[in-house]
Amino acid sequence: MSGHSKWAQIKRTKGAADVKKGALFSKLSKQITIAAKNGASPDTNFKLRLAIQKARENAMPNDNIERAIKKASGADAGNIQTLQYEGYGPSATAFIVEAASDNPNRTFQNIRTIFTKNGGNIGQPGSVAWQFQTKGQILVERTSDLTNIELTAIDAGADDVRESAEGLEIYTKPEDLERIKNTLTEKGAKIAQAEIIMESSQGVDLASEQIPAVQKLFDALSDDEDVVAVHTSANL
Repeated sequence: MSGHSKWAQIKRTKGAADVKKGALFSKLSKQITIAAKNGASPDTNFKLRLAIQKARENAMPNDNIERAIKKASGADAGNIQTLQYEGYGPSATAFIVEAASDNPNRTFQNIRTIFTKNGGNIGQPGSVAWQFQTKGQILVERTSDLTNIELTAIDAGADDVRESAEGLEIYTKPEDLERIKNTLTEKGAKIAQAEIIMESSQGVDLASEQIPAVQKLFDALSDDEDVVAVHTSANL
């Protein structure tokens, strides 16, 4: 999703940590388990380091993190599959939904129902994926020295830097995300979030009356127990 709506999602996730902590931890655990399938050491597994960092930012206990890592090497780890769904939402918006599930049939039915009930429809593989590009995204809060941080990001090799009301949105190649994040932190940047995202090249600007329906679909998909990430072309 766009940088602006990503800031809103941070607030939403942190609020959910208080209200729906169990559900949030379940999603974070799945992300860690999936990442740990490619290596249980965060020192050599970049995606695992990111997943662990996100879990800690949401106050997930270390015991939960350790269990999620160990689960990746357990007998039932093979039952958890990474899934991706594509679809269309209201106002010609495109969606990509990332999920992790031990029951793909159940997950597909749930995702299809959510699309249908919220004015959208699930699409065929490849129907919208062509317009999305995988990137690293670093959100820097406005309390930081933004001019200095922007120059530092550019010097470190960031692909793009955008200013918003909340701060800076810095975009990188996925493999450069952690290095640039660490460089910015050393320069005093207050990092709100750093993660791998999928950004649409066909961003859709919405009228104020169109936003609620698209946001409702986005929220409903995000709340599904098997969904770990939602990306949309909507500039919410």
